[in-house]
Amino acid sequence: MPAYEDFSKVYDELMDQVPYGEWCAFVRQVLETRGIREGLVADLGCGTGRMTEKLAEAGYDMIGVDSSMDMLRVANERASTLSRSILYLLQDMREFELYGTVRAVVSVCDSINYITDPSDLIRVFRLVNNYLDPGGIFVFDFNTEHKYRDVIGEEVIAEDREDVSFIWYNDFDEETRLNYIDLNVFVREEGDLFRKYTEQHIQRGYGPEEMRRLVEESGLVFLEAYDDYTFEPASEESERIVFVVREQGKGV
Repeated sequence: MPAYEDFSKVYDELMDQVPYGEWCAFVRQVLETRGIREGLVADLGCGTGRMTEKLAEAGYDMIGVDSSMDMLRVANERASTLSRSILYLLQDMREFELYGTVRAVVSVCDSINYITDPSDLIRVFRLVNNYLDPGGIFVFDFNTEHKYRDVIGEEVIAEDREDVSFIWYNDFDEETRLNYIDLNVFVREEGDLFRKYTEQHIQRGYGPEEMRRLVEESGLVFLEAYDDYTFEPASEESERIVFVVREQGKGV
């Protein structure tokens, strides 16, 4: 079953602890420091558009790109209530196409980890480089191999709420560096009746040095790596790392 199909119906409810406001403030500071206070910005792997909306509210003209029709359906339903319009595109980030260049690209909430083949990730980075304005900035996060292997590997995460519950099984493969997530979601439909939805998600863990090599091999210029959405430097013990990179020429 494709990821984020049935899960899209309850994604925002179950992910309400994600600090999109703090992440947006971080991204804004990174962009504004480099003179990007307005203009076109693309959000790769935008999902239901929570981060896309935050950046739109901050004054950017947003384009959201995602490969899940179900997630984008949720994003579009909510977009109709916003004061600023957002263009959502149903596209795989490995082959996304924009109508022109943008001042910045962002990708949050470990969307990059769904690109499990490093050669595909280089392809994504080359496309980003191609669609960035000269000197444009790309800000993205990723979960590290350390997180999958040492922190959540073989863990079971469960949460029980009144109308929706989930059980999340993690299984990390040391050889392939892939983390398999078996997700069971139980959604109340009527009275005490719950319907069960099952999905599998596969993500790859990346280390900071490997990610920097892939960035530079794609033609982008590495600038900074931070520990999560702080301005503390990333380390081998970081569980989520935020990279800031810059456009350099057009090689696609």
